[in-house]
Amino acid sequence: MKKFLLGLVLGLLIPAVLVLCYFGLGYAPVATSAPPMPFEARVAHMALHARIAKEAPKKDAPMPADEANLVQGAMVYAENCAFCHGLPNQKATMAAKGMFPLPPQLFEKDDMVTDDPAGVTYWKVSNGIRMTGMPGFAEMLTPTQMWQVSMLVAHADKLPAQAQTVLAKPAVIPAAAQSAPAAPQPQKNKN
Repeated sequence: MKKFLLGLVLGLLIPAVLVLCYFGLGYAPVATSAPPMPFEARVAHMALHARIAKEAPKKDAPMPADEANLVQGAMVYAENCAFCHGLPNQKATMAAKGMFPLPPQLFEKDDMVTDDPAGVTYWKVSNGIRMTGMPGFAEMLTPTQMWQVSMLVAHADKLPAQAQTVLAKPAVIPAAAQSAPAAPQPQKNKN
């Protein structure tokens, strides 16, 4: 019985020490350009989907997915989401390309989430997703705005013309990147 308990303790202790050493000695890939850790994507997706299944609103949006709400959702999306998640028929931004994991480009066929219920997207918009760069917007947007953008994404493949027009604008470039630094002005000689 003693050998069994010793084997059990060592069987649990040695892997735990190895995992701690892996992270503590800097072997874990943490740069966005590094390849993922073994099972990283699987474990992250499993945890995310389990949490969403437990907490996401099971109901539909508390408002209709009409043109007015989809246009408002497009405005919210263009201002808050397009920088990472892209716009229709536009390339991903440089910031998005530098993130890990890459944020889904929600208007590209491969990344479209039109099959996700609006409640699932609402949960993601409201809470954010840890270690992905996806912030939670619960403190920045109203529940109505979060539902509107969630409905927009759920209906991305069949948007009314006015919502498409809002999304056709190029992605906003941060003000700091729009203008080059001003050239230094020569100082006047006070003699």
